[in-house]
Formats: sequence, C-alpha cells, structure tokens
Amino acid sequence: MEQFVVNATVRKDFGKSAAKKIRAEGKIPAIAYNEKGESTMLVVDSAEFSKAWRSITKTTLINLKIDGKDNMAYIKDTEYDIKTDKNLHADFHIVSGNKPITAVLKIRYQGTPAGVLKGGFMVKHIPDVKLKALPQDMPQSVSADVSALEIGGKFLVSDLKLGDKVTVLTKATGLIVSIAPPKK
Repeated sequence: MEQFVVNATVRKDFGKSAAKKIRAEGKIPAIAYNEKGESTMLVVDSAEFSKAWRSITKTTLINLKIDGKDNMAYIKDTEYDIKTDKNLHADFHIVSGNKPITAVLKIRYQGTPAGVLKGGFMVKHIPDVKLKALPQDMPQSVSADVSALEIGGKFLVSDLKLGDKVTVLTKATGLIVSIAPPKK
C-alpha cells in the first residue's frame, strides 16, 4: 500500500481568528501529540490531508513531515463538517516505532462458507479483535477466510493468521463465525 505523506509546518498563531485565516488559505489547523504527551500546533494542506484521510484505516501509518522532518504518525482524529464536506481540524499521534500499541480492528470475512452453499447459515459472533504490536507491524485490517467452513464448522480467534509480530489480546478460544444447520 502507498505510504501517504502529509506536509506540515509549525503554527505560530492560535485562536479562532487564526484558524479561520488558515482555512481561508486552503489549509487546516492541526495538532500532533508524541508518545510523551507533548503537543505541537501545525498547519497542513487541506487537499493533501483529505486524500490521506479518505484512503487509510485507523492503524495506517503515514509520514507526517513537520518542516521537512519525517515522523511516523497516525491520524488520531479529525473535525469534519458534513455540510461543506471539509475537514476543519486534525489530530495526529506521532510514534517512535519502539513502543507497542494496541488497537481494536473489525474482522472482514472472505469467501462464502461451503456450509452456506449447502443450505446452512453463517452466524457471526465476535465482530472485532484486540491486537498489540509495534506500529510498523500492526495490520491495517483483519480478514477471516471462512470459505472452507462446513455445516457445524467454527472459525476461532486462534484461526486468524496475523503473523508472529502481532499479539492477539482477544481470547484465543473466542468464536468468530459458526455455520448453523439449515432450518427444517
């Protein structure tokens, strides 16, 4: 997947009037927090930010270039105006890559279970899983290939293939999907 780059400059003016002026220039006010909780006020290009924001998940790392210096970061939050279809403010979380993070990701289902093709019903139990990994090792999404499940079959959390760099914090015996027999 493409690495998104969002260029930013340190902001010197604060307050409502400064934010309005920034937005009038086609930019948005932003703030970046580091792992120590320290913050830096920023200005980012609105179009550049929107392109990245619309294309990534909450666990996608971007390159936040602050005055030309590269930083690994997540888009933590954004203030979005649905009427004007514009972002009004953005929050970034800068990470070092040395400290593990935790995230809860929704499970995406791949394939049609064989048991469903024979008349069974797919029953979804756990919609998401909690993971822990270094930022660069955190998956952007979690997929469960359920195509081999027959009637009476089960797909557990332990059946997810996430690699050895990701720790699953959700109980391994947790049931994600089961295939129920057809109703008579």
